[in-house]
Amino acid sequence: MSAGRQDKILLLGGGGQLGREVEQLARARGLSMTVATRETVDITHRLAVRSVIDQGYSLVINTAAFTAVDRAEMEEGRALAVNRDGAGFVAEACRDTGAALVHLSTDYVFDGTKGSAYVETDPVSPLGVYGRSKAAGEDSVRQACPRHVILRTSWVFGAQGSNFVKTMLRLGRERGEVSVVADQLGCPTPALGLATAVLAVAVSSSDDDWGTYHCCGNERTTWFDFAQAIFAEQSALTGETAPKVHPIATEDYPTAAKRPPDSTLDCLAFQARFRQQPIDWRQGLRDVLRELQGGRQVASAGRA
Repeated sequence: MSAGRQDKILLLGGGGQLGREVEQLARARGLSMTVATRETVDITHRLAVRSVIDQGYSLVINTAAFTAVDRAEMEEGRALAVNRDGAGFVAEACRDTGAALVHLSTDYVFDGTKGSAYVETDPVSPLGVYGRSKAAGEDSVRQACPRHVILRTSWVFGAQGSNFVKTMLRLGRERGEVSVVADQLGCPTPALGLATAVLAVAVSSSDDDWGTYHCCGNERTTWFDFAQAIFAEQSALTGETAPKVHPIATEDYPTAAKRPPDSTLDCLAFQARFRQQPIDWRQGLRDVLRELQGGRQVASAGRA
């Protein structure tokens, strides 16, 4: 995609946990980037999207999404407006202006019944509204903008925004013990590691790179084991006693949206194509916990 220091990059969804990491990393590397948040560019408005992308960008990174998995079951129209229609509006504008597009998607496009890690060519079969809306968004991107890379990821966490790590830390403080589902498998992904992958795509120089790739943490685990890792690392960092974690079955923790039982993604194609090392989510977890402990604030500058 050849996004060099002088190329203009537009980041959509810059207020989210991934968007903030992408912005910070890009600026540290000297890349020219304009950051748009939901407040400045609503991707569900075609004209608003077109007006900003018309400003001469060579690359658009779309991290904007409706990610509230359970709420999507009650707000299907909104989820589709953002994840399907908005993705399509962005892709159309990129096609018409000649910009390349990096679009983020999810492991929830799969139903989790394959029995082994999903590769990019496996057929999608989402279980709920969120997954269906993201799968439809992928189709919108593919149909509208040939010069695209879709990155599917999973279980993203970081020091910014809302995520499983921060929820566990809060519940551990409030209750002293937590019950966590132990029969759902997936791959945690640190937002900084994912941001690094996004920028690796952005600076790629090959037009053979277009397509769909999987990019997530390098080791599958359960939510229960992930929670145990969180508390063990936090205890090692602070010296405080780790909360007790109780394993429970999915059926014992009913949610509005059905989750895939095993949404593990195979990332070998991405790593080979973009010459990237696997993302170590355990090291990423330690880094996030240290960041949260230190209370570092992320600066926001240059927003559209």
